[in-house]
Amino acid sequence: MSNTAAPRRARFTARQWAALAVLVLPVLLISIDMTVLGFAVPFLSEDLAPTSSQLLWIVDVYGFVLAGLLVTMGSIADRIGRRRLLLIGAGAFAAASVAAAYAPNAEALIAARAVLGLAGATLMPTTLALMRNLFTDDRQRLFAIAIWGTGFSAGSAAGPVLGGWLLEHFWWGSVFLMAAPVSIAVLIAAPLLLPESRTTAPGPVDWGGVVLSFMAMFPLVYGVKRVAEHGPSPLAFGSAAIGITAGWLFLRRQRRLEHPLIDVALFRLRRFSASIATNFTIVFALISSLFLLTQYLQLVLGYSPMRAGLLLLPGMAVSITAGLVAVRLSERFGLATIIVGGLGFVIVGFASLGFVGVDSGAVLVVAAFVLISVGAGLVQTVTNDAIIAAAPTERAGAAAAISETAYELGGAMGVAVLGSVATAIYRGELHDAPGTAKETLGEATHVAAALPAEAGAALMDAARTAFTHGLRATSLIGAALVLVALAAVGRTLRAKTSA
Repeated sequence: MSNTAAPRRARFTARQWAALAVLVLPVLLISIDMTVLGFAVPFLSEDLAPTSSQLLWIVDVYGFVLAGLLVTMGSIADRIGRRRLLLIGAGAFAAASVAAAYAPNAEALIAARAVLGLAGATLMPTTLALMRNLFTDDRQRLFAIAIWGTGFSAGSAAGPVLGGWLLEHFWWGSVFLMAAPVSIAVLIAAPLLLPESRTTAPGPVDWGGVVLSFMAMFPLVYGVKRVAEHGPSPLAFGSAAIGITAGWLFLRRQRRLEHPLIDVALFRLRRFSASIATNFTIVFALISSLFLLTQYLQLVLGYSPMRAGLLLLPGMAVSITAGLVAVRLSERFGLATIIVGGLGFVIVGFASLGFVGVDSGAVLVVAAFVLISVGAGLVQTVTNDAIIAAAPTERAGAAAAISETAYELGGAMGVAVLGSVATAIYRGELHDAPGTAKETLGEATHVAAALPAEAGAALMDAARTAFTHGLRATSLIGAALVLVALAAVGRTLRAKTSA
């Protein structure tokens, strides 16, 4: 009989629970901000009268700046202190939220959204990196990251519902203003509950690398978003080419420096690199499905924004549950099995969307999105833990920033790739439609309203059918792409070479 006692599971103290709540608040804030703006666009358009170009920047500048500065802010956090940068970011987020809520014109709103992106870039990597020092026990950290991930899922779910309610009762600026009290709460509680952590011998900041990292991410994300919204063009491909070239120069520079912004050697760790690739794939699937399904529910099936948000709520709820369950499952089955199984759920969910109809499909959409969300919830907990655990303590901020960059790029690529395919199918089937109806389903709705009743009804039937065909096709393509990723990541994780 063995006399080796099983290790006792570490329990959270009341102070750790409170500290974890502080770390979840910024994530909740950012995820709500990502999803809530789309519902406010018609209202702010009427009030501020932005041009089409200005409206595009109002929507996109937040994500562009956030993606461009994540790596930089993660590295700066390692140097000046992760808690300090979290406080700076929370203060900036509160101020920019108030400025956005009361923006007198489109230019002011664009500027405020840019500052929100900058502040968001400080919040995401610092909250994840601080967990490395706050929760030293492996099981504690895994559970804490699961809770942290639920904040992102909960915010994504709450955004459409909360935004719909606010817009029914208040002005469009209220969707921004709600961030201020949450940011102020972080400013008050963080100094009391979170320990400071930083690299002991950081070396100088690589400002050349800062410029190159921004030049890599900003043009690349702009290029893929441009393709999604306007189709292939020299501007889109040129922008993406600039980003890819700058990214290559950035990585080349980092390999030669004694104190780089990111440790490129981290990518030689198979758990780290496989987890980054998986995060990219999961967000690619989740954001692209949300992009198409919200339009399908509202413009094809005729649901209001708030009801469409409520229909997607079960998926977000099971994502939260799956993230918590992943803690126990990972102990029993291991990282590789959880990732492969989670991606399998995503594939089945995408494939199910290949059967949606024009007149009915809400139940199938809910079921498919639940499957996609289960896969995302299972995977993100274990991959984020693997990323933080694999990196040296002094590089926790930079490692977290790489993970968040994969999220941003995955979301942009998901919308660009699958959104472009759906748009091409829609335009191909409506090439003879009058006016601007062939551009988007939303435009078709406006054109149809100005036509005689019979002609308008015929146009809407054709437009809804074309959009549904695009949704079916892109869902099957998405399933195939995730299947390829599953095979590649599964092979990497099961390789016999150790990390």
